[in-house]
Amino acid sequence: MFKSLALGTAAILASSCALFAETNLRLSDVLPEGNFMVENAKTFADAVSEATDGEVTITVNAAGALGFKGPDQLNAVRDGLVDMADINISQQVGSNALFGAEGVPFLVSSMDELKSYHEYLRPEFEALFEQYNQKLLYMVPSPAQYVYLKVEVDDIEDFEGIPVRGADKNTVDIITSIGMDGVVMPWGELLPALASGRVEGVATSATSGVDGRFWEFLDFIYPTNHTWGSNAVTINLDTWNSISEEDRAAIEKVAADLEPGFWDISHNSDLKSIATMQENGMTLVPISDELKAEITEKAQSVQKEFYGRVPAAKPIADAFLASKGTN
Repeated sequence: MFKSLALGTAAILASSCALFAETNLRLSDVLPEGNFMVENAKTFADAVSEATDGEVTITVNAAGALGFKGPDQLNAVRDGLVDMADINISQQVGSNALFGAEGVPFLVSSMDELKSYHEYLRPEFEALFEQYNQKLLYMVPSPAQYVYLKVEVDDIEDFEGIPVRGADKNTVDIITSIGMDGVVMPWGELLPALASGRVEGVATSATSGVDGRFWEFLDFIYPTNHTWGSNAVTINLDTWNSISEEDRAAIEKVAADLEPGFWDISHNSDLKSIATMQENGMTLVPISDELKAEITEKAQSVQKEFYGRVPAAKPIADAFLASKGTN
């Protein structure tokens, strides 16, 4: 009897140890289901489960299902309110202004250049996230940026006074410098603001334009390509350190292997999203060289102001420009 009891107790203990050996993580994402960033996170979660033989599982909670807005994500991971998050980096400038370093206007002209910029910027972001008790696993840029309006504009004066939403301070500063009335607003508040007329334009990517069905509110797409921004998937450091060394190595390898493909998905999503908006009646309006030059000139004040406010960003940008031979 005692032998049977001992064996039964041992079996229960073994079962309990196996249960506790599994790590089940919640990943918070404010973007809607179907957005390519959310799909990337789900692909990553599936690959992590496979690479760790099911020892680490990640549940992706999209559309702000866990109750956090974009600017909340950094501190939510820091404080352990969620294990992981897909964070819009530039929306965290309220915590540290250096998070806005990708958003310097017209510093980077293409996704290929952004990759080069990241060689200098990413180590800074990794250290910065660590200060907020989290580890950066992978980064994926949003596609090229556009301005969406109800009206067609021909010259710089036509932008004057139009209330336009931007996701972060840098974007709002840029569109305000051009003459628009920039408004910082989280994604969750945007569609009601468009419906009510509180804002009459948006500065964001093409994928977000499709997510928000902008054709229901706006008519024209302007390829300003004024700035860049990335999302970072991070994990709380206390959670990270509780995972076995073997599984941590497997997760890092998954992140490194998948990230280049995620960049390709971002680029392709841009082309696909523009086509979708055009199919739904929106018009892509090329910007003349003259207007682009005017926009760029006006935005230089934002670049100068940013470096004055965030001096730590200047040497990073200078190193990148020197690598291009343009500094």
